[in-house]
Amino acid sequence: MNSIERFGDSLIEVFHLVGLFVIGGTIVWSAIHEYINIMSKSHAGLDDILLLFIYLELGAMTGIFFRTHRLPVIFLLFIAMTAVTRYLAIDLKELGVLEITTLAGCILVLSISVLVLRYSEKRFVTGGDTKSTESL
Repeated sequence: MNSIERFGDSLIEVFHLVGLFVIGGTIVWSAIHEYINIMSKSHAGLDDILLLFIYLELGAMTGIFFRTHRLPVIFLLFIAMTAVTRYLAIDLKELGVLEITTLAGCILVLSISVLVLRYSEKRFVTGGDTKSTESL
């Protein structure tokens, strides 16, 4: 490998680290801001708690990506399920039967996707590659 390629690889690694710190910092900053808003109210609602779970999953996903340089897709599915659940919980009174059924179906499809990913991860991935989601 020549020096130009090594320099390019180093630049990519620096960009990667800076980007992850920016994303991680933004998640923490946003979560703290939201938490302060929640604490200024007399109580936290279900939508507030679910939003904090979304921030937690985003932070965990960023941390895993930082450690392993791999994006755990399963975390994106968890975030999507939590976001749809939050939307359903907040707007339930204004939604019609078709919308509620569609959102419940969306959660079901995402849940099945998680099961398929977990099964395929346990069955088809080599031993060292499952470290990113084993703690779930």
